[in-house]
Amino acid sequence: MSKMSTVIGFTFLNKVKAKSFTITTLVLALLVTIGMNVPYFIDRFTGNDDGPTVIGLIQSNQPELANSLKAYREKQQPGTTGFALVEYEQADEQVLRNDMENGKIDGYLQFGDSKEGAFPSVTYISKKDSIPQGLQTSLQAALQSVKAEYITKGTLSDEQIAALTSPVQIEAMKQAVSGGDGAGSGEGATAEKAATINYVIVYVLVILFFMTIMMTGNMIAAEVTAEKSSRIMEILITSVSPLAQMFGKIIGMFFIGLFQIAIFAAVIAINVSLPHNRPVLAGFNMDLSQINIEVLVFGLIFYILGYFLYATLFAAIGSLVSRTEELGQAIMPITMLSLAAFYIGIFSLAAPNSTLLKVSSYIPFFSPVSMIVRIGVGDTPVWEILISIVILVVAILIFGWLSAKIYRTGVLLYGKRPTFKELRKAMKAYKI
Repeated sequence: MSKMSTVIGFTFLNKVKAKSFTITTLVLALLVTIGMNVPYFIDRFTGNDDGPTVIGLIQSNQPELANSLKAYREKQQPGTTGFALVEYEQADEQVLRNDMENGKIDGYLQFGDSKEGAFPSVTYISKKDSIPQGLQTSLQAALQSVKAEYITKGTLSDEQIAALTSPVQIEAMKQAVSGGDGAGSGEGATAEKAATINYVIVYVLVILFFMTIMMTGNMIAAEVTAEKSSRIMEILITSVSPLAQMFGKIIGMFFIGLFQIAIFAAVIAINVSLPHNRPVLAGFNMDLSQINIEVLVFGLIFYILGYFLYATLFAAIGSLVSRTEELGQAIMPITMLSLAAFYIGIFSLAAPNSTLLKVSSYIPFFSPVSMIVRIGVGDTPVWEILISIVILVVAILIFGWLSAKIYRTGVLLYGKRPTFKELRKAMKAYKI
């Protein structure tokens, strides 16, 4: 055990101190930071951060509507409408154009003629071909209120008009599962925000699982192959058993994966807490207090089990390769399995109760991802989760035992990659 712990510590420190690890981690952290700040950058470059859009309001052609829009704007809280109004008595196009050129206004509203009592057409004229999405939403809300007041002709109070124009809110409720066997079943509480945040967590967990499996798995196989090709393995075997080497490397790489995940989690937490990103989080209807703890707990369990299943296979394949040039081709089948698991999970996020996802959640190579999706965005009984975990543990024991036998034999074989027949002969010869 002491020799294995030495291998674990050496593997961890050796990889953490490597420049490639530092550069890769920093680049990924930078990409995460950029991705989370994209909405803020868009607002800065589109000029939305400089203040509200200043709109010219022409009084002459529809004074009643212009006054209603002005009254609506004055009733709103400061900074909530997204636009400010500058009044013009006459529709003097030259004056309006000059004010746009000088930056006094960003554009102006022009009401058309009213035909047979219908609400007139509204045109927004500016230097741009289209209206920015935020401004369009704000103007539509304001004009909807003006339209309601125009049609009712003062027969309704301000409160009645506000109630008439306010959108109908549909609250999402989750049906409680009878018997209490549902994994994530609860009482009929509001579920919309919980569903949103759990969807995001599942999406992040699937991506992190795939990234860490590919990165750490490739590092395990590459390190074993490099030791074989440089003949260092022959020296290591005399002091540390192949079994201690294999599981020492696997556990050491596991801690590296957790270390990377901790770094990415810290980067995400820091970016979420930035003042300019808080409104974005609120806009996505995400409430961090609604996080389902079961998703995190089972996600961690399936991540650990899935890692050890794939890691043992990467180590076994790496022990069979004597040249690093052949490693990519050798690990291709395992890479394809991890890719299949990733795509099944991603494409099933919109259909968590599909037959494909249910079947794959019991297949060891796919269950770490598929079951996380089912738990997070589906409705999965606890007994199904436990069955999947048992199957996965049994698969780890079987493939771990087989990988250990292959590793103990493979590290002693040099030259071209052995066939299964040659591997069996070598196992019998070495009495493994």
